Amino acid sequence: MDEFFDLPTLIVIAVAVFVLFRLRSVLGTRTGNERPPLERRKPAEAAASEETVVPIRPRGAGNPELNDELRTRKIEAEIEQASKNNPELAEGLRAVAGADNTFTPKSFLEGAKQAYEMIVTAFATGDRQTLKNLLEKDVFDGFQRAIADREAAGQTVDFTFVGLPKTEIFEAEYDKKNVMLTVRFHAEVVSATRDKDGNLVEGNADQVQTIADEWTFARNPKSRDPNWKVVTTSQLD
Repeated sequence: MDEFFDLPTLIVIAVAVFVLFRLRSVLGTRTGNERPPLERRKPAEAAASEETVVPIRPRGAGNPELNDELRTRKIEAEIEQASKNNPELAEGLRAVAGADNTFTPKSFLEGAKQAYEMIVTAFATGDRQTLKNLLEKDVFDGFQRAIADREAAGQTVDFTFVGLPKTEIFEAEYDKKNVMLTVRFHAEVVSATRDKDGNLVEGNADQVQTIADEWTFARNPKSRDPNWKVVTTSQLD
């Protein structure tokens, strides 16, 4: 018994008791009611964190003057790009933009490209309804006569629209009633016209050809109808 409680053993026991006591005082004891770590933030820290959240809103929202200024800058930049140092064209584009607050050169040109593809494809396939929606009456009548003549001769057209490698606004004006823009299209297509017996009359079914057209689009800026219609067409050499 005396050997068991010798001096070295007593020292080791004392040190162990001391260490356990220090651990308890530092770590504490778990009671099962502790809050998760995220809940232990001080209220002040949470409030400071919330104050750093920045609400996101569109630039210029709620400020009409700033919106007008941004639109003016955007349109002016597009006019400079579209006019290509042509002061007369730039002046015409500004007049159109002033009369029609929905107009921007970039969006108009994208719409004109889509309309061009739809019209030349509709003409090749004889789709009169699409043409009627996109062409002014006199122009539509001319397209319809050409389709009728082709059908009367028993001709058909094999047509594939390839793309528009070059499109540019050539003229722009506002005549106090309509805004009008003339666009030059350089298109790549595959087109072959055949007679009723399938013989090739015009074009080439195996070769891409380039065609160049100049079309004028117009609309009344005071009208509720947002669509532009083609009022003149001509083929460039």
